[in-house]
Amino acid sequence: MARSGIELLLYMMDRTFTSDTSFGTWHSFLINLGDVRDDDWLWVPEGGVRSIFEIVQHAGEVTYDYDSQVFGDGSMHWDKPGSVPTIEPTTPRDEVVRWLSGGHQRFRDHVAALADDSALQVLRSDPWGTQHETRWLITQVIQHDLYHIGELNHLRALHQQNDEWGNEP
Repeated sequence: MARSGIELLLYMMDRTFTSDTSFGTWHSFLINLGDVRDDDWLWVPEGGVRSIFEIVQHAGEVTYDYDSQVFGDGSMHWDKPGSVPTIEPTTPRDEVVRWLSGGHQRFRDHVAALADDSALQVLRSDPWGTQHETRWLITQVIQHDLYHIGELNHLRALHQQNDEWGNEP
């Protein structure tokens, strides 16, 4: 029962999400969120339409939704008001982190529970009801987080006026 594909996806999920600096990553969701100040949270740049809060809220809701659709009973969906756990602009930061971590952990636990790599080829439904291989769906969640991490980081850097390359690895 080979699990190398599953283990690689779990590794990528952890690297994308973690606040564990032993990974040495500045690309992770929680590390980038940790650099956000209170006054950055609701700021929208001139000509922009979304705040860091709205990006974080969207990314977290999508993870809960994907978990429900791909591995659960499909009861959570962003088109069903109140079905997906969410946050508000006034939610304390530690609760935001717990909420994000809860969605990530639910999805991660389901991926970790897959019996072997053959399960990655099983067709499952996405939030729109389209069938895809499980590995494609897991990769969508990873890519979605990475996309929004970049947005979050860029908005934070613009607002803090430190949008430069610096000494990044």
